[in-house]
Amino acid sequence: MPKNILSRARNRALTKQHKIAVAGVAALGTAAIALSAVPGNADTVTTGSPATSAQVAKVATQEAALPNVKGSVTDPAAAQAVKLDAIAAQQKAAAKQRTDAAAKKAAADAAAKKAAQERAAKQSANRSAQRPQMQTVAAKTYANNLDGWIRQSLDIMHSKGIPGSYNGLYRNIMRESSGNPMAINNWDINAINGIPSKGLLQVIQPTFNTYHVPGTSWNIYDPVANITAACNYAAHRYGSMDNVNSAY
Repeated sequence: MPKNILSRARNRALTKQHKIAVAGVAALGTAAIALSAVPGNADTVTTGSPATSAQVAKVATQEAALPNVKGSVTDPAAAQAVKLDAIAAQQKAAAKQRTDAAAKKAAADAAAKKAAQERAAKQSANRSAQRPQMQTVAAKTYANNLDGWIRQSLDIMHSKGIPGSYNGLYRNIMRESSGNPMAINNWDINAINGIPSKGLLQVIQPTFNTYHVPGTSWNIYDPVANITAACNYAAHRYGSMDNVNSAY
């Protein structure tokens, strides 16, 4: 076979191999295609001379380098995807923390509200329990007679810390006025001095005014006011009306 014919055959074979390599590179993208075009330089066999072994080896080396080119193109995209995944995970964790914090706050608010309601209910129950007792005291009534006057006076005296008993009051009332709340002494020394003794326990006005018990009438003839003022005076002077057995 003539030498020129042999050279053309070799050139066609080499060109066919080169086209196959370029087709493979094209599938990897624009960057890979640009790299594969390098064989078009001075080392590319374009003449009718046969390709040297060095040229063939260089083409093979460039083809082997193509996967690394692909990796260099895809690595930034992969890194970006990893970064986005990390950001999404952080956002999800932050959202969970906010949700947990809101749930804890809601639970704490509900507990505080329940405790306040329980305290209010307890206070209301205590007031309700105390109210009947107050009403009982306020609703207590006394007969409008000597027995009722003595009993009402004793309740007031005991609330003020003034000593005395029913028998001690009754005994002195009967001696001083025979139970008449309008009784008045116009003949003793007090009467002579212009300040006669008055009422159930025959108290003079200055003594009544000095030992008057708050909450009672300022009328010296009022039975309850007269008894409590006289007993208050006797408690200061004699220790108790029970200790009085004569004019005092």
